Amino acid sequence: MDGNGRWATRRFLPRVAGHKQGVAALSRCVQACIDRGIGVLTVFAFSSENWNRPEEEVSGLLELLVLSLSGEVPRLKSNGVRLHFVGNRERLSDKVQAGLRQAELLTADNTRLVFNVCFNYGGRWDIAQAAQKLVNSGQPITELSLDRAMALAHVPDPDLLIRTGGELRISNFLIWQAAYSELYFSDKLWPDFDSAELDKAIAVFSSRERRFGQTSAQVSALKREPTPLT
Repeated sequence: MDGNGRWATRRFLPRVAGHKQGVAALSRCVQACIDRGIGVLTVFAFSSENWNRPEEEVSGLLELLVLSLSGEVPRLKSNGVRLHFVGNRERLSDKVQAGLRQAELLTADNTRLVFNVCFNYGGRWDIAQAAQKLVNSGQPITELSLDRAMALAHVPDPDLLIRTGGELRISNFLIWQAAYSELYFSDKLWPDFDSAELDKAIAVFSSRERRFGQTSAQVSALKREPTPLT
């Protein structure tokens, strides 16, 4: 979700104002995913590198997280959304950690949409913590065991990865899980991201052929095979 700061700067507003608009855009995106029957939404809210930003912006983001939890969790719960916060919580205050746990607990029984919020997260951190987990338990490190130890092992790998703001990179986001994801880059700054842009991304995704190492002929043959009756 890139472009909050630039959105604010272009309007001569403080960067935190852009993050507030970003929260509103995220709320709209969650609802759009629910309306379209999407089962999993994972967003990059705060990276492990974002601590290097100005202290005022970082503290504003953390405060915004707490306020958003108190305001949004009841609505998410009533809409059938299950919240997961993914990332390293050690650097977060006790207050923030308690808020994350409470939000997860309140929505634990929901099944309509799994909503993963990656906060103080990095793809390299995720791989490192998964490997360390396996070492600590004495398990061999294989592709399968590493995959099962990842912080997002509770959901399938993403089909579609969207980045807003006109940047053409994934910036340490889901670098293990996105190995076969389709990538979509939007020029829209995140506060301007809406359901029309989401539909555009989905349409582009639907037009692509996903081969997973196979040839086009093999994929076409699989599509033509009749589905067995059950």
